[in-house]
Amino acid sequence: MSSIQVGIALALAAALMTNLASLLKHRGCQRVAPIHFRRPLHSARGLAASRWFAAGWGLAAVAWLVHVAALSMAPISLVQAVLAGGAVTLAVMSQRLFGDRVERRQWWALVLGGSGLALLAVTVPHFSGSHSDFALGPILGFEGGLALLAGALALGHRSQRLAERRGILLAALAGTLFALAGIAIKGLTGVEGATVALVVPWIATIVVCGGLAQYTAVAALQQGGAIETIGLMGLVANATQIAGGVLVFGDPLSADPLGVAVQAAAFAMVCCSALLLPARSGSPLAAARFAAA
Repeated sequence: MSSIQVGIALALAAALMTNLASLLKHRGCQRVAPIHFRRPLHSARGLAASRWFAAGWGLAAVAWLVHVAALSMAPISLVQAVLAGGAVTLAVMSQRLFGDRVERRQWWALVLGGSGLALLAVTVPHFSGSHSDFALGPILGFEGGLALLAGALALGHRSQRLAERRGILLAALAGTLFALAGIAIKGLTGVEGATVALVVPWIATIVVCGGLAQYTAVAALQQGGAIETIGLMGLVANATQIAGGVLVFGDPLSADPLGVAVQAAAFAMVCCSALLLPARSGSPLAAARFAAA
């Protein structure tokens, strides 16, 4: 097996573990008091007391290590497309293992989004190597743009006019922060002649963005349903990192006009799926928490 094939297999394993871990964390989040951004340590202790959340967090840590291994062996756009293609398993596990109700439109949304991102993987030219090389300008510009987007989403979350969309905004913010950390991880695997001056900024970005992403994800999971929240976080994170693979690491696009049109249609499928993911009616617990916030 080539390194890319191993990376794809690891990405598939990471997708399954990540989805299951997210469902476990969602169940744990719904059984503890709402977290408070101004009291992070108190909130963390409450979450750690939940066996469901602790199990989900432990599995998520293993999935993250597998994800990092996949990124070191295969191009980031291919890895994220495989992760996104496993989104359908989210609905299957949610319904079969936890008895959650999955609306028909959410099934369609997951199938549409996963198919769209997976379609990108089969329409690009053949890859060779891990595609970890990058120039400093593009990666700083891309990461800076994501940081500005994260800031805008955070401000939108605090806006009273968008209060009814708070859970969706938090999920999108968490996905953006996960993408920020993911691009940094991929960049770290491509650093040659590692020195303290080169490695420390990447590690700091990964730790800060990863920590904020985890905290924001918990807040999103407490505000909304499992499918819409987990699905939207995954779509935002995966689509953004696929774009980063092309713009920052030089992952190739299709060489012919038809292929480019198909890839544009695939991204449109992802955007449509994000619009379909929110449930028609929120859970009673989430609604009560929102009213008390």
